[in-house]
Amino acid sequence: MQSIEAKVDLGYIGNEKIHSNVEIPKKKSKNYKLTDGDKKENQEKASKRIFVEHINAKIKTFQILKQKYRNRRKRYNLRVNLICGLINFDRGMMVLEKRVLQEV
Repeated sequence: MQSIEAKVDLGYIGNEKIHSNVEIPKKKSKNYKLTDGDKKENQEKASKRIFVEHINAKIKTFQILKQKYRNRRKRYNLRVNLICGLINFDRGMMVLEKRVLQEV
């Protein structure tokens, strides 16, 4: 489990006590202001994390993870996998479009 690296935001501050490979941004307090180096480091951590946050937001637009699931439990995994497949397909199409536009 120690080989897993978690990149989290400030909502997971206590996790570094449980798991040693947690990458948490530095937090400013009333007595401790962030230096320019700390701000830049936080921004770099956020830029690595934003990709996953965008994918989570896309999954949540389908409401299957946001609301109570009212259909057969047997089909829940199938539906989540289908939704993730659609998102991955859409993401792949976006990458292709960017490559085509860059070549033109």
